[in-house]
Amino acid sequence: MRYLHTMVRVTDLDASLRFYRDALGLEVLSVREVTHGRYTLAFLAAPGDHAAQIELTYNWDPEVYTGGRNFGHLAYAVDDIYATCARLQAHGVPILRPPRDGYMAFVRSPDQISIELLQRGGPLPPAEPWRSMPNAGTW
Repeated sequence: MRYLHTMVRVTDLDASLRFYRDALGLEVLSVREVTHGRYTLAFLAAPGDHAAQIELTYNWDPEVYTGGRNFGHLAYAVDDIYATCARLQAHGVPILRPPRDGYMAFVRSPDQISIELLQRGGPLPPAEPWRSMPNAGTW
């Protein structure tokens, strides 16, 4: 048995690609339109780690999705949590749980999927502005 991917339904594929690809930094592995099924699939993964993929499913006919509490979050290890959070902010992504401890942060995708970011190799020394930044919203 081998893990393949996690599927997330998205309401705006372009907005989701701007978040996952441009702001978060994932690589697009493939995009496939399935005309007979009226949906588009986009597979992304962290650079250098294509074994753990996320599948964005965009259904062409509008639907309303509600998030269940049984799905917690996606998690990614990052090389520099401060630089990652700064890049996300530069793309207009609010940092909901700032990395005050130099180790962990949370953001949300355009479809409100919670994303946990963890500093690879252990915490960085606490630093401003993160150390003083309060939590915002829920994650």
